Amino acid sequence: MRVEGRTWWKEGIVYQVWPRSFKDADGDGVGDLKGVISKLDYIKSLGVDIIWFNPIFKSPNDDMGYDVSDYQAILPEFGTMEDFDELLAKAHGMGLKVVLDLVANHSSDEHPWFLESKQSRDNPKSDWYIWRDKPNNWGAWFGGSAWEYVPARNQYYLHCFSKKQPDLNWENPEVRKAIYGVMRFWGDKGVDGFRFDAVTHYSKDLSFPDTPPDSTGYGFPAALNGPHEHLYLKEMYRQVIRHYDWMTVGEGGGSTPESTWDYVDPRRKELDMVFVGPHTAVGRPRYGNGYDLSGFDLPAFKAIIDLWQRGMEHHGWMGWYLENHDQVRSVSRWGNDGIYWKESGKMLATLLLFLRGTPYIYMGEELGMTNYPFSFAGEVRDLETMNDMKVLAERGYAPERMWNIIRQTSRDNNRTPMQWTNGKHAGFSTASPWIGVNPRYKEINAEEEEKDPDSILWYYRHLIRVRKAHHCAIYGSFHLLAPKDEQVFAFTRNDGDEELLVVLNFTGVHARFSIPERFRKAERIAGNYTDTPSGLLHAYEAYVLARKQ
Repeated sequence: MRVEGRTWWKEGIVYQVWPRSFKDADGDGVGDLKGVISKLDYIKSLGVDIIWFNPIFKSPNDDMGYDVSDYQAILPEFGTMEDFDELLAKAHGMGLKVVLDLVANHSSDEHPWFLESKQSRDNPKSDWYIWRDKPNNWGAWFGGSAWEYVPARNQYYLHCFSKKQPDLNWENPEVRKAIYGVMRFWGDKGVDGFRFDAVTHYSKDLSFPDTPPDSTGYGFPAALNGPHEHLYLKEMYRQVIRHYDWMTVGEGGGSTPESTWDYVDPRRKELDMVFVGPHTAVGRPRYGNGYDLSGFDLPAFKAIIDLWQRGMEHHGWMGWYLENHDQVRSVSRWGNDGIYWKESGKMLATLLLFLRGTPYIYMGEELGMTNYPFSFAGEVRDLETMNDMKVLAERGYAPERMWNIIRQTSRDNNRTPMQWTNGKHAGFSTASPWIGVNPRYKEINAEEEEKDPDSILWYYRHLIRVRKAHHCAIYGSFHLLAPKDEQVFAFTRNDGDEELLVVLNFTGVHARFSIPERFRKAERIAGNYTDTPSGLLHAYEAYVLARKQ
């Protein structure tokens, strides 16, 4: 099968680092760039090609770095610009690309741009943000109104997220010019691309229609995919992106496959890929649907993945993830973090690494890290979780019921320290960490898994090698089998020269699946059990068969 546009970012695998929780080198309880440098050999050993860093820029940390106060300075807790330069040089020397998280829909309210903008209606940056005399009924993602009053202007500014994250006014060409300057600054340093946070928010419907009464109160769809969205991205491509060999990926919130085509169709010259998250919402309703967990619906999960796999096959490229900084631990969400922890962790790895699109592995996912057993407010650091707790209390949820929800939904689950050893603080730091260490670090940590050839860690390394050895695993088409099966997720990948069969049991009991006749003599190239694949699958069994055509 001839594939147009083979590129390093299609064939690469991304490892996501949340710097605050990866590794602390200076003993202050907060992860830092020196800590990352000390673990580059580990990252390289996984077989990944690209490191994506969550924001490392100067920030008051209202939303953990997604509120930037200086786009061209390193957050002091993380180190210095010299530390970043060292990290970049060493990563490149090891063949690792480095991608940064660019938060350009909004800044911090402590950014000099906003400090000037809020002073008056006639200062040079007065319209660098979105101001209105009267608010509409839009609600912010982190609770309350999306509008905040400023007496000096006698006006309200828009913040789709926290009130400390005022939305930049992309209608103003000077704002766009400033963001492009930030991109060039880092591009000239040698970074290999950007993940654009909340990219679908850049253009809004500036008529600001009220949110319909039957919606959740959040400002969608009028705060998403506005009329000038693609004009801005095309301009960004012409003025900046085309001059660098970058990977550009957008966070595609609120998108459908059809609306995503315009972002990633290579003929349009906007972005390289997007990643979206509707599959992560299965079993995790919020806000308008109530907070009670509905349970996991495998057919619904498969249908969403199938929709995107098929919908994007001829229209561009996607990134795929099961975990990131906004999610919970996948083995706790979709697997079994108890008796079948290892088996289900490997099963989920098999799904991720055999989907069509660039895989994103979140730090600790390769170890099978699990959710944290939150039980009191002092353990929580996440702004979104704090808002959820407030809403749950207002709705009269009993503490036990509330904490059951928080333990299964909080973003802090994926922000606890990386578990390096079974020593003090999991080997993350010599000091008490900024957030609690998961108590399962004694059994789940990199040092112990390095010693065990049957560990989840070593299974990830094996799958990564297998994926890279099979062109079909990267570029092959996707075809879902048995869509209504409530236990088994099975699909094929086909590039015309080879066909792969991926079979996954999503349950802790035996399941039946009839292997298609053409695969009866196929080679088994991956699996989490040692016996020969058959029509009867073990609990959380996964295997991949390959046949030449």
